[in-house]
Amino acid sequence: MTLRTTDAGHGLTALTETANRIRAAIESVIEGKPDAVRLTLTVLLAEGHLLIEDVPGVGKTMLAKALARSVDCSVRRIQFTPDLLPSDITGVSAYNQERREFEFKPGPVFANIVVGDEINRASPKTQSALLECMEERQVTVDGTTYVLDSPFMVIATQNPVEMEGTYPLPEAQRDRFTARISLGYPGPEAELEMLETHGSISPLDQLEPVADARDVAKLVEVIRSVHVAEAARHYAIDLVTATRTEPALRLGASPRATLHLIRAARAHAALNDRDYVLPDDIQELAVPVLAHRLLPAAEAQIERRPVERTIVDIIERVPVPDRQRR
Repeated sequence: MTLRTTDAGHGLTALTETANRIRAAIESVIEGKPDAVRLTLTVLLAEGHLLIEDVPGVGKTMLAKALARSVDCSVRRIQFTPDLLPSDITGVSAYNQERREFEFKPGPVFANIVVGDEINRASPKTQSALLECMEERQVTVDGTTYVLDSPFMVIATQNPVEMEGTYPLPEAQRDRFTARISLGYPGPEAELEMLETHGSISPLDQLEPVADARDVAKLVEVIRSVHVAEAARHYAIDLVTATRTEPALRLGASPRATLHLIRAARAHAALNDRDYVLPDDIQELAVPVLAHRLLPAAEAQIERRPVERTIVDIIERVPVPDRQRR
């Protein structure tokens, strides 16, 4: 068992306080979705990217905007449309007649938080403009590489593929999102509260930042120090490996998925005031981190068996390491 040092204890205390302020700020706008808000915060602290998928009108863009306004940092929004070009995202080199040279004009991707609204309404070619920046946190235009600021997070919303006028996200694009969440419809009480609070004025207009980019960067450093025992690492690998041999799946999770699962587990543990990862952290995050990366086999599609159910079965089947070994 690891012992918490004084520095680690102070770091976790500061993380918890700051995370609680951000969470409270977001929940003042998003009614009745504490789990979705918590997962959003987990992905932010895990240096990841979030995909919010659901039907129109349930608050996908509102959640992304609420997080962006809660943290005082640079925020840019990209409205994805069928005619959007890759250069509209990354930027373009334009000729300056006064200087008689080309100069780079950065696109909206040059921000700490990038909100991509309805990402699957753009063509796969345009969606691919995000691949480099999401994985390597840099952008290459006309042979020149530009490093993005830290922290950097993409929060993309999309409607289900069945909706008219949408394109399915390429596998490489989905694999770069740390987690996917679905908000779902609010409960009656939450919807009533929404009508009362959103009827006269938008809560976003009253939302003030409760942290800044420097605070988030400090929290990320704390997350990196969270201990992951060898047994926990092997457990994550066993879960991911099982998806690659599962008959109900025709595409398993990638090694990147394993890395994202461990990063998210670190953040999840820290948000629970722990400086070590438990198998419970990995189990709780397995579905949101892995489900969007997996493709069901033909038989599973015919049976309408959801991928999430397959992941739950794998969790129940894969042996859990001894919880006393940390």
